[in-house]
Amino acid sequence: MPTLQKHGNEGRSEVPPATGEYNFHGVFQWTRFLICYLPTDPLGLERDSEHDADREVSVKGLVLAGGHGTRLRPLTFSGNKHMIPIANQPILFYGLHHLAQVGVRDVAIVLGPIQEGIRESVGDGSKFGLRVEYIEQGPPKGLAHAVLCAHDFLGRDPFLMYLGDNLLQAGLRSFVESFESAHPDAVVGASPVTHPDRYGVIELDDGRIVSIEEKPPQPRSNLALIGVYLFTESIHPVVAALRPSARGELEITDAIRTLWETRRKVEVVRVTGWWKDTGRPGDLLEANELVLGTLPDASFRMEGVLEPAAQIDGKVGLGSGSVIKDGARVTGPVVIGSDVVVSAGSRVGPSCAIGNGVKLDRSQIRRSIVLDGAMIEGLSLADSIVGRNVQLRAFEPIDRDLTVVIGDASTALL
Repeated sequence: MPTLQKHGNEGRSEVPPATGEYNFHGVFQWTRFLICYLPTDPLGLERDSEHDADREVSVKGLVLAGGHGTRLRPLTFSGNKHMIPIANQPILFYGLHHLAQVGVRDVAIVLGPIQEGIRESVGDGSKFGLRVEYIEQGPPKGLAHAVLCAHDFLGRDPFLMYLGDNLLQAGLRSFVESFESAHPDAVVGASPVTHPDRYGVIELDDGRIVSIEEKPPQPRSNLALIGVYLFTESIHPVVAALRPSARGELEITDAIRTLWETRRKVEVVRVTGWWKDTGRPGDLLEANELVLGTLPDASFRMEGVLEPAAQIDGKVGLGSGSVIKDGARVTGPVVIGSDVVVSAGSRVGPSCAIGNGVKLDRSQIRRSIVLDGAMIEGLSLADSIVGRNVQLRAFEPIDRDLTVVIGDASTALL
């Protein structure tokens, strides 16, 4: 690990004041996300000799990155939800890493109407060890519709379909192992959830499927179908014959149920470790806390400056060009990007991800995500998500924590 740098006192960093009126919805523009310094294996799922990612499996990858992200507004007014960072990495990247780790090489990313930043950040996929191409879905009409759109890319090959806003601690090895050992028509993942009526639900009896339903009002099980599926070519005629559901979409749950009802072989993998569908702001914050809590020690690299009277406790990563000033304190797990200033009197952590170019002045931030270029002055925030280039400033002293979800380029005096 690099040597911790402690420098002498330096002049106090000037933080520009927030000006203008309230604008909680942000503006319709995209500020390109700058990738932080976390390693290429963000969850620390190291490859071993038995599962060497140099081994190329005969399975393609299909990553879904469409949708409007309406439940994440105002964060998604100005960008794609899959590019929101968790532990300073876009959500989308975790799925791409997982695919590469099991030996998938050819991947298509399905894009919807809002796709800012994805092509620019992922490129041809080579930095992930992948060969990536892009498929335009247009207006989203369901997960099964995305399979229809990708038919030419998929051909007759089996494929792992990964919903790009899902996070899966254990990765995809169990899906590939189940496919290679049992030779099924489909492998689906299941995990217990608190609100199964929000998901496709699968009912099992001693490991055997009893029923499959999409968002049932009275679920017969608490097992949700997670956003990872492995299909063979047998899925294509099924999705081609689907009719829109009551909500007007082609449901992948209906396709899986049809496979099962027609006596096709469907294997179920009970997911180990945590799984998160990051569809709501609270899900993003929980996912951020989970990822930070399971990152390997090597992810918390100190590349910035810790002044002599600054304090850090626990696991803290500090990007290059960043400084924690005298009188500031950071309590891990926390990752801080590049060119960040944590000024005297500020407290950060635990469970915080601070993006690049952020300025924190006399502020306390706990269990929160702060995106690139934000400035926060004189506030205490908890369980909050602050968008890119936001300026938040206390109009007068506030003696309690505030919770905010504020979109890009907004300005507020609180």
